Amino acid sequence: MKKIRLATWSILIFGVLACSGKKKEETAYYPNLPEAPSDKGWQFEATPVWADEFDYEGLPATDKWGYDTGGSGWGNNELEYYTNTIENASVANGKLTITAKKQSMGGREYTSARVVSRGKGDFLYGRIEIKAKLPTGKGTWPALWMLPTDWVYGGWPQSGEIDIMEHVGYDPNVIHVTAHTEAYYFKINTQKTSTKTIPTATSDFHKYRLDWTPYALRGFIDDVQVFEFVNEGKGYKVWPFDKRFHILMNLAVGGDWGGAQGMDDSAFPAAMEVDYVRVYKMIDK
Repeated sequence: MKKIRLATWSILIFGVLACSGKKKEETAYYPNLPEAPSDKGWQFEATPVWADEFDYEGLPATDKWGYDTGGSGWGNNELEYYTNTIENASVANGKLTITAKKQSMGGREYTSARVVSRGKGDFLYGRIEIKAKLPTGKGTWPALWMLPTDWVYGGWPQSGEIDIMEHVGYDPNVIHVTAHTEAYYFKINTQKTSTKTIPTATSDFHKYRLDWTPYALRGFIDDVQVFEFVNEGKGYKVWPFDKRFHILMNLAVGGDWGGAQGMDDSAFPAAMEVDYVRVYKMIDK
């Protein structure tokens, strides 16, 4: 019996050691999943690290802005042809005016502008603040938003999109603040979004702000928070917002959303006016 017991214990011990070794080996191949960050209460510097006050005249400053041009529909069946001309993007009287016109160009019946800071203002975290007055008219679709500069995680929506302000003319004065990722985006109806009615969005200037930290995206209108998307710590499919992004300001015409209730050609020319753009650096902790 003693020999049998010893043999049995030998088998058990060998099995435990074998399983233990296997567990260590598996652990080496399957590293820990990312952890959700804690909110460290990040603050932002008081002076902008990058800004355009539009205190000059002519085209937008070439050291700060470039353009996306063309009439491809931009993935949304939009109707405009984006130009880089002063007819569609001009600076005067302390503000930038982006104008959409009923004007044929490049096989399209409308022109407009999509002004971008890519390669001239690229940011990782910070406070982005834009003061703007929005256009009126069915068929207008203005946006103040951000896209990834390097597309590290792949094409849209894998690398993310941040909509600081979005508006459609057929739904006057309703402001949308949204974030899109591979896990959360509008084509699968999972986007992270908030809306707020601002009765004077098209008649007065309002301040649209994003506070972007490793913990969360937070959206504000006139310094009142209306949106929050917290980093769940589940990797880039949920949170690709740990890479550089740049600013876009555009006035689209028609499209899947902007033209969902038709077009009112009498609304054109239509314009979005921007008083300033300011970016404040996040104070790291």
